[in-house]
Order: sequence, then structure tokens, then C-alpha cells
Amino acid sequence: MEIRQIAGDNFQTEVTEAGRPVLLEFYADWCGPCKAQLPVLKEAAEEACDVKFVRVNVDQDPGLAERFGVKQVPSMLIMNGEQICRRIPGFQPLEAVLAYLEL
Repeated sequence: MEIRQIAGDNFQTEVTEAGRPVLLEFYADWCGPCKAQLPVLKEAAEEACDVKFVRVNVDQDPGLAERFGVKQVPSMLIMNGEQICRRIPGFQPLEAVLAYLEL
């Protein structure tokens, strides 16, 4: 399952207008835990078909990270429209990601 990379210019279309819950991961290419998180998120995306998964590179789009108060990577937000349903800091194993998605 591909997890789409987004930026500020397509955030509204990809997240707030998605029409379903979105797991938004903030990451950096240099971050070891972020590299470990990606395969977990791919597996979670396979299991949680009703949730859209997207990623934001904080080095390429620091404005989005700042907008949402992201101070560490990886960090995840579960959003539904413009509402933040959950904030998830740090690396999370598959079971935890799936539990967070039970809104």
C-alpha cells in the first residue's frame, strides 16, 4: 500500500476534504525511528482500509509541522476533516497504530 507524501499546497484536498479519517505522519529522511515507522504504517494501511494514510516531510514543509505544533518526529495526527481526533508522538508498533485508529 502506497502512503502518499503531501505538502501545504495539497493539504486541504488530501486531508481536510478526504471524506474519511486521515492518519497524517510527520517525518524526516534523517530520522531512524521514522524509517522504522514507514513499514508499520504500510501494514496498518493494508488493515485499515477506511483510513487514508499520508506523510509530510518536516524538512521540505516546515510550515505544516509548525501549524500543527509538531516538535518531534515521527509524530502522527488522526484527522477527520479539520478536526484533530488524536495526536500520537514517537514511533508506534502496529498494534498501537491500529488501536489509535479505532475512533
